[in-house]
Amino acid sequence: MISSLTGTVQAVSLNTAVLNVNGFGMLVNATPGTLSTLHQGREATVHTSMVVREDSMTLFGFATTEERDVFEVLIGVSGIGPRTGLAILAVHTPEEVRIAANTKDTAAFTKVSGIGPKGASRIVLELNGKLVPTGAPVSSASAAGGSASVWEPQVIEALTGLGWSEKDATATLKALSKADPEIVATGNVADILRAALRSMSSANRAR
Repeated sequence: MISSLTGTVQAVSLNTAVLNVNGFGMLVNATPGTLSTLHQGREATVHTSMVVREDSMTLFGFATTEERDVFEVLIGVSGIGPRTGLAILAVHTPEEVRIAANTKDTAAFTKVSGIGPKGASRIVLELNGKLVPTGAPVSSASAAGGSASVWEPQVIEALTGLGWSEKDATATLKALSKADPEIVATGNVADILRAALRSMSSANRAR
């Protein structure tokens, strides 16, 4: 079982990264938050969970061991596959997932794409007693969406880390604020990053 990888970041995309570990290119699936910490050409360490299926072995990477541990508990729930587990951690921090599970906050899980009220109810039922809050502080910006002064530098850093120029990243965020003010108002770094990447990719194709 591979529990971590350390190597040079070879490539970073919207959902994956490739780390060159002793000459082997290891493909890792990760959340936008984790991917934003990886920069092409630099050395990095990611904590990993390997999901083995009959026809595949897939690595999922995380910035912290806490993220990985919560992910592994999540995918033990009936109906939560690795992709959904990753999507939950793209929307919520590990501590927010623990709090939502402990307080039976189904609304927190319905914020994740693909999870409806019935699915959320099943999730909190099955997570009962498996995830307990650690007492780690949850930033008010994270809980309430956050202001632009909090999320904007993070999104710009993530976009430049993916190869875009800071000028293009800043211009895209300004355009996104006008085109989709609702998603910007949430202050959710992962969601804004995904929307910005979609916008930049569409602009590239149009050229």
